[in-house]
Amino acid sequence: MLLTGGLKSLLPHVLRGIIRSNRLSISNTSGMAEGYKQANVVILHKSLADDFEKFCHANDGPLPLLYRSQPGDWKCPSLSSDSDIRTDCPQYRKYEHGACTGSLKSLKEYSEQLKDMVTFYLGCSFSFEKAVQKAGIPIRNVEQKCNVSMYKTSVPCYSISMFHCNLVVTMRPIPESKLEAAVLATSELKDAHGAPIHIGDPGLLGIQDLSKPDYGDPVHLHPGDIPVFWACGVTGVEAIINCRAPLAFTHSPGCMFITDLKNDNVRSLGGVPQVHCISQDPLHFSIVSAEAAQKIKTLETLIGIDPGERGITHLWRQGELLRACLAMSHASSVLITTGFPTHFTHQPPEENDGPPGALAIAAMLQALEKQVAIVTDQRAMDLNKKIIEEAVQLGILKKPIPLLSYQRESADSALMFLCENGNPGKPRFDHLVAIERAGMAADGNYYNARKVNIKHLVDPIDELFLAAQTIPGVTTTGVGDGGNELGMGKVKDAVKKHIKNGDTIACDVEADFTVVAGVSNWGGYAIACALHVLRCCAIHDRYLRRAVGFPRTASQGLWLPALPSVTKEEKLLKALVQLGVRSGRTASLEMEVDGLPFYNTHSLMIEKLL
Repeated sequence: MLLTGGLKSLLPHVLRGIIRSNRLSISNTSGMAEGYKQANVVILHKSLADDFEKFCHANDGPLPLLYRSQPGDWKCPSLSSDSDIRTDCPQYRKYEHGACTGSLKSLKEYSEQLKDMVTFYLGCSFSFEKAVQKAGIPIRNVEQKCNVSMYKTSVPCYSISMFHCNLVVTMRPIPESKLEAAVLATSELKDAHGAPIHIGDPGLLGIQDLSKPDYGDPVHLHPGDIPVFWACGVTGVEAIINCRAPLAFTHSPGCMFITDLKNDNVRSLGGVPQVHCISQDPLHFSIVSAEAAQKIKTLETLIGIDPGERGITHLWRQGELLRACLAMSHASSVLITTGFPTHFTHQPPEENDGPPGALAIAAMLQALEKQVAIVTDQRAMDLNKKIIEEAVQLGILKKPIPLLSYQRESADSALMFLCENGNPGKPRFDHLVAIERAGMAADGNYYNARKVNIKHLVDPIDELFLAAQTIPGVTTTGVGDGGNELGMGKVKDAVKKHIKNGDTIACDVEADFTVVAGVSNWGGYAIACALHVLRCCAIHDRYLRRAVGFPRTASQGLWLPALPSVTKEEKLLKALVQLGVRSGRTASLEMEVDGLPFYNTHSLMIEKLL
């Protein structure tokens, strides 16, 4: 009797012969015929075949189509030389009107029915296991001698006709230090589902308990392991169940058809992927191409200059712009706040650094079809309403943005504002952005750069950022140019050491990500540009849509008009001057921001970023 441990080195045709003769009890084919492609199998009536093929192409992450047979053809010459689909999977399942009505070792007794049926061979993640092991990454289910874990998710596939279902995924525990290597090893193996579709907390996919897989076996995570999820061909089984066909057959999950094709034909999906952590609670990593990450790094470097010579280069933290924008890219609803009433003797007291950057971010978020709102001081509601109306008229915004105000009325006011009925499990916003927003100092006051306390003009919007730290799944970004802005608490030690009056004015409230710019508006422009770069990145787009549906990178024509431009920003600044909003350092009502002329300084920066 052949020991199952030796099956990994056998050639596929030998293995198929063993399976066909039913000489061994094989519970799953994980780890077998290393380096060769394995396939999920779906067999359905020929009248459904064209729609199912379209369903596969519309969801090619979970359903990469390797081969479609002719009706009644039990062979697949392009995948194997001597196969018979009726006998060459270790186990099959029979479905009638959407219900599983039996497990079978062979389909030969259904040969007559199979004459009118078409077989689909779909790529399988077992095919990439050898590549993952070659990268020095353990395959825990192979180590633990069990089937891989498979889970139904809450992610809907793209529906075609009667084929509709939610995505099914496999989970493999990967040591955190090996995450990028695992993504790299699998990203180009598109026929084996390609790169992961989620890294981190299973709850973000609607999976409640990793110890209770819907298919396969529970796989134990070692200390330091992160759950990594790949699209799974068992998605096809769910589609068969939901279409309620009178008769259909599939492989039994984990019991694959083993092909003669080697796994060395790689297809590039657009560059080398990188992995970045964007949240600790819940744990969430994102994927982006190295090329897109480098572009965003360049944007970050451009805005990091210090034209006012305030010492802000000491506050700069590399990579914050990328992580902030990755978090925003994953968000569905973003709340923005701005407003620094530094000119306390003027009416209005606001400066013109902040609103243009906030609107640049909002415009791109609108173009990316995210929910966006602005929260500001109650006393400044009318001013901000006029600014938003101007932005719509100038074509900066597609439509008006909801304008909100926040007042502290009780201990849980912030939670009630951010979440439905104050329930942290139901946040209204996924991400909060503060750009050139007065930030609370350690003594509870708010100071301008000259150390003047302007607390009487500032509503306690900081409380929303403090509350956000307690709400799982809500991340925050602070954009500033002096260290006294909301969110700059993350770099407060550097502010106290290197910024004039820093000991007094330093904001004490942290954001998860701190974007430091020579002028805060530049930070807003850079965020808008970086969000555009991310959405045009095929690797990131695939990860965002969980490899279901069609690539959205073809829609970039819809996002380009949302980018800031010299013309739009010039018109907006003229509108702000008309509304009496002054330059920050000089209080002048001229075409300048923070004492720097719009022409040849701000206009040049916009051109460089673009």
